[in-house]
Amino acid sequence: MTTPDPLAAEGLDASILGAADRLREAFDGGETRPLEWRRNQLQQLKTMMSERGDELVRALQADFRKPELEAWTSDIAIVSQECDHALKHLARWTRPEKVRTPLQQSPGRSRIVRDPLGVVLIISPWNYPVQLLLSPLVGAIAAGNCAVLKPSELTPHTSAVLAHWLPRTLDPRCFQTVEGGVAETTALLEQRFDHIFYTGNGNVGRVVMEAAAKHLTPVTLELGGKSPCIVDRSANLDVAARRIAWGKFLNAGQTCVAPDYILVHPDREEELIEKIGAAVNDFYGDDPKQSADYARIVNSRHHRRLAGLLKESGDIVFGGELDEETCYLAPTLVRNVQADSPLMGEEIFGPILPVLTSPSIEDSIAFVSQRAKPLALYVFTENADVEAKVIAETTSGGVCVNAILWHITSPNLPFGGVGPSGTGAYHGRASFETFSHRKSVMTKPTRFDLKLLYPPYSRLKTKLIRRML
Repeated sequence: MTTPDPLAAEGLDASILGAADRLREAFDGGETRPLEWRRNQLQQLKTMMSERGDELVRALQADFRKPELEAWTSDIAIVSQECDHALKHLARWTRPEKVRTPLQQSPGRSRIVRDPLGVVLIISPWNYPVQLLLSPLVGAIAAGNCAVLKPSELTPHTSAVLAHWLPRTLDPRCFQTVEGGVAETTALLEQRFDHIFYTGNGNVGRVVMEAAAKHLTPVTLELGGKSPCIVDRSANLDVAARRIAWGKFLNAGQTCVAPDYILVHPDREEELIEKIGAAVNDFYGDDPKQSADYARIVNSRHHRRLAGLLKESGDIVFGGELDEETCYLAPTLVRNVQADSPLMGEEIFGPILPVLTSPSIEDSIAFVSQRAKPLALYVFTENADVEAKVIAETTSGGVCVNAILWHITSPNLPFGGVGPSGTGAYHGRASFETFSHRKSVMTKPTRFDLKLLYPPYSRLKTKLIRRML
């Protein structure tokens, strides 16, 4: 008697339950290996970004009022740039890499060949639902893989547009987009993939890693954490305040690398707070709720979570206005925050910025080092020694000096976390390498056959071999 499949009983489409196996037939058939196929898919994806960009922007605005400029720059343009970069460098990336053959192993020829992994699963979050689904996909395509794509159900308008256009853009034999929530994601995670790429929070990251372990599937986890922003005594506060305010309140703070808290010298705290407040006013006006340039919290559940954090920690300097009906939370700065307060216990992922004082760079470094390794670390300083000290004595996924977010926009810099903030990296060539296997190849000629290595092993052979090693 056959045991009923509980997932099938939930009414899941058969194409979801067999997604990995179906795409593996195409991969095993060699569909994705030709470079011309890869170039075509990358070009098609880039064309989709251009031709369907306005539609995707409208969907992002419908999901959480993402401003048009933010939608274009942080979601649409980044994917297009990744496509351009991969198209430009694909031939070089895929070229066999020659390496030296040790003298003891000569004659011979050694090289590293990049093999596609096979069928990969990409699970994206809701905060940048276009970029964080399609940027990893660029690397998967460039490396020659098939892919199942799972957009976030928390941005349903964007998910629907992606699910409509991706099958009409990319080779349907090799790519499948799966909409839905927990049941659909669970069904996908029960299948055997050759790599899983997940962007989101650590709790779900643990679920993904546990599911992947059942099949010994490698994973890339792009998580988050509390990214600190150290403001040194020497910092240019006019510039620092504007850049911090922009990076923190972009997308209403719903950015995995947004500065999560500030550590500033006590002598500079008042001035910095005043200048950040002025920058927020310049950006969004006296009432940010009326600004077309300020996004909303993605849903009521997240809004209530942020409201709870705000009630329990520190003194509000500006902001703090809430409207659950429209999921509005004003850009908010909080001071007199205790290190063990709820605001400092978890990633905020919203427009609340705690300011803590720190008497020295050494104390700031110690404060950061005593906590989980963050995805990003920011330092504002005009002192080269301070810059070098912070970089050398802290651990984080990446560092940006005198700016916010910019280090993640370069395709030449790998982006990823460390420890609790993630594992693995992508962007540019790093994406291609993430979805590739570096296969070692050695070729030996047959015209010369060293019989010294063959049994029977005499004392003379042993003596000669030991001298050679």
